[in-house]
Amino acid sequence: MRIVVLCGGESSERDVSLASGWAAAEALVSRGHEVAVIDPAVTQPVLAERLQEVADVPEFAVPKEPPDMREQPLWQRRMFQALTSTPLLNRLREADQVFLAMHGGWGEDGRLQALLEMAGIGFTGAGSSVCAAAWRKDQSLAMLRAAGVPVTEQVRHPVGQAQPAAEAEALLASGPVVVKPIAGGSSVNVRIAHTAAELRASVSDDEEWVIETFLPGREFTVGVVGETVMPVVEIEISEPLFDYQSKYQPGAAREICPADIPADLATQMQKYALLAHQALGFDWHTYSRVDFRCDAGGAPVCLEVNALPGLTPGSLLPLAAQAAGWSYPELVERLIALKR
Repeated sequence: MRIVVLCGGESSERDVSLASGWAAAEALVSRGHEVAVIDPAVTQPVLAERLQEVADVPEFAVPKEPPDMREQPLWQRRMFQALTSTPLLNRLREADQVFLAMHGGWGEDGRLQALLEMAGIGFTGAGSSVCAAAWRKDQSLAMLRAAGVPVTEQVRHPVGQAQPAAEAEALLASGPVVVKPIAGGSSVNVRIAHTAAELRASVSDDEEWVIETFLPGREFTVGVVGETVMPVVEIEISEPLFDYQSKYQPGAAREICPADIPADLATQMQKYALLAHQALGFDWHTYSRVDFRCDAGGAPVCLEVNALPGLTPGSLLPLAAQAAGWSYPELVERLIALKR
């Protein structure tokens, strides 16, 4: 098939997205497909075209630090212009498949998907409404709570509010809290606050935040690919949080799959993962990855649902696929086969 991989984009995860895109391109070429790689946020969006040999696919490693976000307004302008221009839209229409590997921001909040839907272009992964539902941590966790999935206790900190609400400071009575952007991924700008002073220093009035109870237990993730619930992955880290460096630098974290846990705990998390997947509108045409952390008593609590989880060879979903007996190229093929 002729496949276009869309990656890069305008978010703090653009480097991760580029790594996922190039890895997916290499996997697809190895399976005999003709592949083009496009980053609509740069001046020359077509990074590669008509790739047919694995040796022609460059390697791309995720840098230690997220990109400089002062460039974001420029990336956004370029991205919108490219995705509403006739030449690029025609390239996407001419492809047999459009593979989305664009994490965070417009790639995961539903805006990219909405533009493609309006243009009548099919793509891998969930549609715009499902991505939008999963993207905001306050709204998605409220939906999961209503569906019966255990979630963290949290307080929203809106734009324009200089100091944390009294409810947020009250969470400190039970221990540390986690402060994170209300929408975002790869643990960019996620912090732990132990005191009211640290909490006040962790939020700003120019961005929305969620403040939630810190869970001290073990960390896990469960992927759902179509109708298949994947094996549970455990993430062992030496730091309190699974941050950007821990996720993408080799050796910074130990990831075990299948997780060495009792069968009933694994089954419970897989049940919750499928319930969360379905509660946000994901169906058998789509895939997701559901993150958990255990409380002090060892009970799993859902942190978030990822609509376009990382697809670098070292990412968590490919690790779960390997434990399920799927090679990385086979996983990529399966994601394409899910497309409507």
